Amino acid sequence: QVELVESGGGMVQAGGSLRLSCAASGRTFSDYAMAWFRQAPGKEREFVAHINFSGEDTYYIDSVKGRFTISRDNAKNTVFLQMNSLKPEDTAVYYCAATSVVVVTTSLMLYDYWGPGTQVTVSS
Repeated sequence: QVELVESGGGMVQAGGSLRLSCAASGRTFSDYAMAWFRQAPGKEREFVAHINFSGEDTYYIDSVKGRFTISRDNAKNTVFLQMNSLKPEDTAVYYCAATSVVVVTTSLMLYDYWGPGTQVTVSS
C-alpha cells in the first residue's frame, strides 16, 4: 500500500508559477514510476507528466512541454511538479499517482495509487 498526499496548489495569475509536491508513504517509493494528472470541471481526468523510477526519464503532454517540469527525490519519497507560465486552461484539480508499470503509461487504469488532489486555479 502506498499513500500519496499532494500539496502546493492555490490561486495564481496567468503567467505565474506554482510548485506542487506529492509525499509518499508506505512501500518503497523508488519501486514506482510516478505521474501527475489533472481534472478540470466537467472534463475527464487527463495525464500531464510522468517520471520513471530513478528520475532520469520524463514525459509530458504537448500542452505543458517547456512550461512544466516533473522531478522526484527518492530519498525524501516526494515527487514534484514545477509549473511555470501558467494559463487559465491549466486550472484543474491536480493528482499524483503511482504505478509499477515499467514503460511510460498515460492510462489512468494502470496507476495503482492516487492522492486526493490539490486545486490549482489560474486567473486571467
